[in-house]
Amino acid sequence: MRSQDVLRETTRLASSSALLQIFFRLITFGLNAFTLRYVSKEIIGLVNVRLTLLYSTVVFLAREAFRRACLSGSTRRNWTKTFNLLWLTVPLGVSWSVFLGWIWLDILEIPDGNAVPHYQFGVITFALSAVVELLGEPFWVLAQVHLLVKLKVIAESLSVICKCILTVILVILYPHWGLYIFSLAQLLYTSILVLCYVLYFMNFLGSSEATKKSFPVTRMKSVLPTLVHNEELVNWKEARLTWSFFKQSFLKQILTEGERYVMTFLNVLNFGDQGVYDIVNNLGSLTARFVFLPIEESFYVYFAKVLERGKDIKLQKQDDISMAAVVLELLLKLVLLIGLTITVFGYAYSQLALDLYGGSMLSLGSGPSLLRCYSLYVLLLAVNGVTECFAFASMCKEEVDRYNFVMLALSFLFLCMSYFLTHWQGSIGFILANCFNMGIRITHSVLYIYRYFEESPYRPLKGLLISPLLIFVYVVSGVITAVSEVFLCCDKGWMARLSHVAVGALCSIATLATIFFTETKLIHFVKTHFLSKYTKEGIK
Repeated sequence: MRSQDVLRETTRLASSSALLQIFFRLITFGLNAFTLRYVSKEIIGLVNVRLTLLYSTVVFLAREAFRRACLSGSTRRNWTKTFNLLWLTVPLGVSWSVFLGWIWLDILEIPDGNAVPHYQFGVITFALSAVVELLGEPFWVLAQVHLLVKLKVIAESLSVICKCILTVILVILYPHWGLYIFSLAQLLYTSILVLCYVLYFMNFLGSSEATKKSFPVTRMKSVLPTLVHNEELVNWKEARLTWSFFKQSFLKQILTEGERYVMTFLNVLNFGDQGVYDIVNNLGSLTARFVFLPIEESFYVYFAKVLERGKDIKLQKQDDISMAAVVLELLLKLVLLIGLTITVFGYAYSQLALDLYGGSMLSLGSGPSLLRCYSLYVLLLAVNGVTECFAFASMCKEEVDRYNFVMLALSFLFLCMSYFLTHWQGSIGFILANCFNMGIRITHSVLYIYRYFEESPYRPLKGLLISPLLIFVYVVSGVITAVSEVFLCCDKGWMARLSHVAVGALCSIATLATIFFTETKLIHFVKTHFLSKYTKEGIK
């Protein structure tokens, strides 16, 4: 597949994933607002922090390294060896589930049974749901490598909808069930997700459509673990790369979920405060989850396909290098502007958003300050997602191993900073520690990109520069909306609130207009590869 074809399919995947994530976040957004009125904040804190941390840790440690290693390379490969490697995620997931489940049940503080009943059932069910999801990993990788966008959209949408429906029904009818509700819903989610992938490939493999597309796998039996006579069990190049990513994934998980580990193991916040923090954290991370994460995941596939790991840039196809450089520059520009917009307008509208979402429970106290800090963190998340996406897709095994030492130092530093900053600033300390670590990771990735393109005529890091006029508009918009918040929000009635929103809307229109006239190349990129029907026109 040519690089422009890969780019077109990748942007299609990114756009679909972004829309899918918007759909998920809106459903979760409404579900959290709904459940707040039926269950205690202690149960929400336990489910969204401790139990979800157990599930995400098992899944991440068991599959992340395998995903990154097996998504690289061509669709034309020895898929039997790739599948054999991917099936190792299941026993690995079982081992992590047993080990971490023991820690969650016997080492960590057990919540009060009257306030949070059925804790043991919740731990076992969330650990089991992680293993169930890993059963679909070979099918997920096969679909992702071949850019089967509709399958991902349908599978994840259907599973989330069923999870939400079950949660709402049980919360209304049996609110006293407590953790039973969320545990059963989580198990239903992973079961339907895996079932969708399995049923799709049972129908697709061996069909006339698969034959027409020359699909490399022809039957379901080929996806199962297979011993091949006189051949190696796995592709050892993929296996070694997996081991390198595994060492890195362990550290990356600590950085990604660091605040939850600190809350879970060091007890710096009670379950009620954890619930409030998690709600604010989810609200603040909406854009990061439904815009930045799909872009990062999809364009990792693009860069991994176009670039050759460990090969000097001069020895690679220059058309591919040129295209990759342009795409990287425009992606950096895109996420930077989105992040800056959120940071500028998030400061003046954090309190209003929390008041509308959860009432005084969220809008009073540290909630608004927490969300304002998170607005800055979103900007750093945006830039880091794209820079690390490129770095991980182009690093050779030795470079990945070296980066592991950087991640090790950052993990230790992050945990220490989180602990001390939380004692100093409360839950805001988690955001400050995350900002510091994200800044260090951005610096490392930017230096890598600079060295990667140093001997070429391409300078994709120019995407981090914006025009002085646009900077001026952002500053003026920030000042105007901040003054508007002081005089119009949030205890002066609905007319004052609507006026505050109107001020923000006018400033947003002025900002978008400035972007439209100053960033013409970016607008062309977005129109061509995100908003259009993915025409055959390349980047000019």
